[in-house]
Amino acid sequence: MKYDFETVMKRYGCGSFKWDEMRQYGYSEIDDIIPFSVADMEFAPIPEVVQGLQDFISCAVLGYSSTTNEFKLTTCDWVERRHGYRPKEDWILTTAGVVTAFFNAINAFTNEGDGVMLLTPVYYPMYIGIENNKRKLVDCPLVRKGTRYEIDFDLFEEKAKDPNTKMFILCNPHNPCSRVWTKEELLKMAKICKENDVFVVSDEIHFDLMQKGFEHTMFLSLGEEYTKNAMSIIAPSKTFNLAGLQTSMVLIPDEENRNTFYKEQCTVTSHPVCNILGYEACMIAYKNAEPWLDEVLEVIAENKRVIEAFFAEHFPQIQIMDFEATYLLWMDWSGLGIDAKELERINREEAGLFFDEGYIFGEAGECFERWNLACPTWCIEDALDRMKEVYDKYLNK
Repeated sequence: MKYDFETVMKRYGCGSFKWDEMRQYGYSEIDDIIPFSVADMEFAPIPEVVQGLQDFISCAVLGYSSTTNEFKLTTCDWVERRHGYRPKEDWILTTAGVVTAFFNAINAFTNEGDGVMLLTPVYYPMYIGIENNKRKLVDCPLVRKGTRYEIDFDLFEEKAKDPNTKMFILCNPHNPCSRVWTKEELLKMAKICKENDVFVVSDEIHFDLMQKGFEHTMFLSLGEEYTKNAMSIIAPSKTFNLAGLQTSMVLIPDEENRNTFYKEQCTVTSHPVCNILGYEACMIAYKNAEPWLDEVLEVIAENKRVIEAFFAEHFPQIQIMDFEATYLLWMDWSGLGIDAKELERINREEAGLFFDEGYIFGEAGECFERWNLACPTWCIEDALDRMKEVYDKYLNK
């Protein structure tokens, strides 16, 4: 490979909760372990982005920033190149991260007490956005069929028909279940939401992280019939490991809805923009880092293969859910016969394994673990060795 996917830059004491949490369990710089929790990558920064930002800083005035036509054009070029659909530049607003975007959307398009529907288990800040803004969770649990999750469309329609359901936040690709919703599934959801005047917020932050054989469909590509009351959120943050630069794009085709969203942004600040380096890094990555992304997807696929083979031999009790996109492996550990809190204790205190615990994604995540695969393969192999050593004493009594 052209790029370095072996080096880990340890982030103790750098403000990384993901890394500093391990200190609570006695781990430090001398230990060759990494956390597999929070969804950012443990790879060296992309050389093209580093060099590009250095070049930019050397001649830029780091004053107040705003979106430029070049930024919007570059974003649209990327979406068209990778996903076969071209949004319009004037649809684009920016926010300091995807979570900020759907918090803004909740406040812009619903009122206190309104229902917001989620397909659960799902990315936990979505629950927080509903609760903290005094909306009501409309829970539409996904149906597990073996190692795959599907939508109960009868239940989905029933929930959407409730007059109090005003919004549906879609996670596509789905986090943590890794589903890439098909065009047919998206059309069904879109049709039901349109018929019941439910506003759709489509979080597509993982849309560039497709595994081979899967294709992402942009919600807005379904056509004007279904997107007048909809918006999509995208970002380079997961794709190129730029989350710390807090730059996301909100795509809102309808001008009235776009103005409503912008007005909500202005209740928090008079000038809702991202930081100047975030804008620049996004453009640099979209223009120059596509070969790096293609190699990252190969590393992620290999890491999944290594875990799958190891579990098949040593831990057949653990079921790995179908892996279609993202770099987050969703695994059911209930077959080990150990409750969720004890699994968490064993993993962290004895094996030095730091996953995102399944229960934080909702009740259906009990005894699941979410394993971040965006790291060197040697880290995965080391973790598996420690896991086997620790769990032998629990499973071979």
